[in-house]
Amino acid sequence: MFDLTYKNKKIWRNGKLISWDECNVHSLTHTLHYGVGVFEGIRAYNTKDGPAIFRVEEHTHRLFEAAKVVNIKIPYSPETLIEAQKAVLLENNFEEAYIRPIIYLGNETLGLRAEDLSVNAIVAAWEWPSYMDPESKQKGISVVKSPYKQYKNPNWSNYKITGTYVNSVVALQDAVARGADEALILDNDGYISEGSGENIFFIKDGLINTPTTNNCLNGITRQSVIKIADDLGYKVNEGNWSYEEIIECDEAFFTGTAVEVTPITKIDDKVISNGSVGEITKEIQITYENAVFGIDNSRNWLTYIK
Repeated sequence: MFDLTYKNKKIWRNGKLISWDECNVHSLTHTLHYGVGVFEGIRAYNTKDGPAIFRVEEHTHRLFEAAKVVNIKIPYSPETLIEAQKAVLLENNFEEAYIRPIIYLGNETLGLRAEDLSVNAIVAAWEWPSYMDPESKQKGISVVKSPYKQYKNPNWSNYKITGTYVNSVVALQDAVARGADEALILDNDGYISEGSGENIFFIKDGLINTPTTNNCLNGITRQSVIKIADDLGYKVNEGNWSYEEIIECDEAFFTGTAVEVTPITKIDDKVISNGSVGEITKEIQITYENAVFGIDNSRNWLTYIK
């Protein structure tokens, strides 16, 4: 992902822009050992009015809420971290980018008490035009039911906490090893939950269905798609859905900052929507793209950086 040109890029750390290679952490960093840290995934798009960050306030607010869940007090204001995100884009001359704020604990001591530790903040960005195969949005992807279950505790599943993503990593690795593009993770009660890093929607008889957020992330893209669906006149049902219900659906798609709106055309051995992108999925996909690229900013979801 990162080539030699990134050696000339800058990362914001604790209030300063420093070189890419200089931004290292100590081997005894507490978060490296115990996974107590929080992060966000945010995207900037090159719109007709210049680079803009999509729903940066909502993402940054969730970062602070996640920090509270794991007892971290971020030593910066949300406004400071939003300005840091803008600064990283401007300094690196990025017109489009994936932005990664992360909060982690220092290396002053180790131990589960996590006492007297510094709280550090980093904001990095890189050019990442497509998380999956660029053709995925047109042809759809395949998913398989994962043997790994989602966390029961909504405090963990509802936020981007570093240590909890082990589950997502191994679920995706398992799916790829089985020849699929992504994993479909179920919760401990057997209901569908999400992908390894995406929310999931499926459509049956014109109704759009998605899991509740009891055991999955209430993604910013998820929230955006629910709003878009409502604007388009579609009803979205949030509920507990079985695996048997989703494989009988007419259409399905993932949502997320990285994948945006990506159609699902195969679940295990079941072909969805005749193996093509469904009509409702395509309509939502186009409306979402119009929003992130500023063609339609009527919802005020974009923060321009210049």
